Amino acid sequence: MTLRIGWFSTGNGPGSRNLLNAVMDEIRAGTLDVEIPVVFCNRELGEKDGSDRFIEAVRGHGLELITYSSAAFRREHDGALSRPGEPLPSWREAYDDEVAAKLAPYGFIYGVLAGYMLICTEALCGRFSLLNLHPAAPGGPAGTWQEVIHQIIKTEAPSSGAMIHLATPVLDEGPPVSYCAFSLRGYPIDAYWAAERAEPSPDREMIERSALFREIRRQGAARELPLMVETLRALAEGRVAVNGERVLDSEGHDAAPLDLSREVDRLVVPMLSNELASPE
Repeated sequence: MTLRIGWFSTGNGPGSRNLLNAVMDEIRAGTLDVEIPVVFCNRELGEKDGSDRFIEAVRGHGLELITYSSAAFRREHDGALSRPGEPLPSWREAYDDEVAAKLAPYGFIYGVLAGYMLICTEALCGRFSLLNLHPAAPGGPAGTWQEVIHQIIKTEAPSSGAMIHLATPVLDEGPPVSYCAFSLRGYPIDAYWAAERAEPSPDREMIERSALFREIRRQGAARELPLMVETLRALAEGRVAVNGERVLDSEGHDAAPLDLSREVDRLVVPMLSNELASPE
């Protein structure tokens, strides 16, 4: 049976469009037994250039689109802005409740958070199984991809990765469904580690300009799209499933997150090697 998924995105940048395009390419090629009955965007046309381009891409794919501005909803309800580390303001639950009602008729099994910039409240998480892409392997750092890389460098972690996890109201703490991992040792990254250690007290901006920081991001970013595609393939084929907050194997037993490193590397490693070998 074809897997029905809802697609959630704020559509800020090209990564949001690329992820949707990658999945649609697989669907059209007949290699991914997935259907997207609805795409939801929490911005309206005209709010932001990036979101406008995302909305145009969705329409170009011929997908059903629902837009509902979270910013306009907040202003209409005299709501406060959400602030990191503080409880979500009350309007967020009310907004998510309305979003859930708008999406309920589409009957999708999973929702994919692909560049969706809002933390989901219980009104959404309790209604749908929402899958989120996080730029670290299970047990790795929380936060944005920039924060993840800073923590990796600070601790001199031997590896990193990316995971798809179940979204919960607590940011980045839902159970992992699948992941891929990659080594941060060997050629050429050992030389980048050495250069970083030789730099006395680098500040944040200096670290983000470093070859080490850029290489970790290059390795991780290259894996995010194929990890999402391979996770959807595994869900469609029944190799992994989610029931409530339980991750299950093909026989319905509680399972560890599915390691898709081999499948992802088969697609990514040749591309990264070619980039490394190409002259600048």
